[in-house]
Amino acid sequence: MNYTDIINYDRIANAIDYIKTNFKRQPNLDEIAEWVHLSPFHFQRLFKEWAGTSPKKFLQYISIEHAKYMLRENKGNSLFDTAFETGLSGTSRLHDLFIKIEGMTPAEYKNGAKDLVINYSFSTSPFGNLIIASTGKGICYMAFETEAEKALADLKREFPNAGFQEKLDTLQQNASSIFQNDWSKLSEIKLHLKGTDFQMKVWETLLKIPMGSLSTYGKIAEKTGNPKAARAVGTAIGSNPVAFLIPCHRVIRSSGIFGEYMWGSTRKTAIIGWEAAKINASV
Repeated sequence: MNYTDIINYDRIANAIDYIKTNFKRQPNLDEIAEWVHLSPFHFQRLFKEWAGTSPKKFLQYISIEHAKYMLRENKGNSLFDTAFETGLSGTSRLHDLFIKIEGMTPAEYKNGAKDLVINYSFSTSPFGNLIIASTGKGICYMAFETEAEKALADLKREFPNAGFQEKLDTLQQNASSIFQNDWSKLSEIKLHLKGTDFQMKVWETLLKIPMGSLSTYGKIAEKTGNPKAARAVGTAIGSNPVAFLIPCHRVIRSSGIFGEYMWGSTRKTAIIGWEAAKINASV
């Protein structure tokens, strides 16, 4: 890291601390840029390079985490109280923020998504047993897991207040059949995902990696428009809730080492080899 990088890092770190300390005032771009002695344009570009998102979106993430804490820890907090204590002008802004980032209303979050019904079933694959879960909109969770009891516990931890029923539906059948039938139609499987804008952008980028091909964390960062955000990309990849369908197994280190995988590095190696064999067999 050269001297300029050190200075820029210090500026961004200072800006992040400023946002975390002052988020209840909802500071605008000009105010934060002035704090670190940069023009708004230069600061916006520099912040996105280092933090992987814009100052405005980072402020939104900080704000919604505080709002979620208030709603989660004290059920007596009203939506108005939560909006006020988060520095938002009213409940409509709180509502818009939750819809954009969490994919649900603040009231739904407060209730713990208790009205959400999730179907789940167990299946097999060439790489071990699977649990597959779906809502009415698409696959929301898929994981390799040997023990059914642990698999279900992990699923419920992801959606702590949803309703669950062990039921095999068409969405799950389409997802599990990808291993036996036409794997080239992976893009036709519907997904129902919840994540930040940055996570969604990373997962969308992963979906564009062709089967049998590999990419690196750095290349994924570049394709999301944040070339210096490889570490943030790694975190987003590690949060992938849908094994195989969102192909985080196709991302390796720039050195060529396959690296870690949420469901085991051995399984990652096996999947990569299996996909390569499929491609070679079709040529």
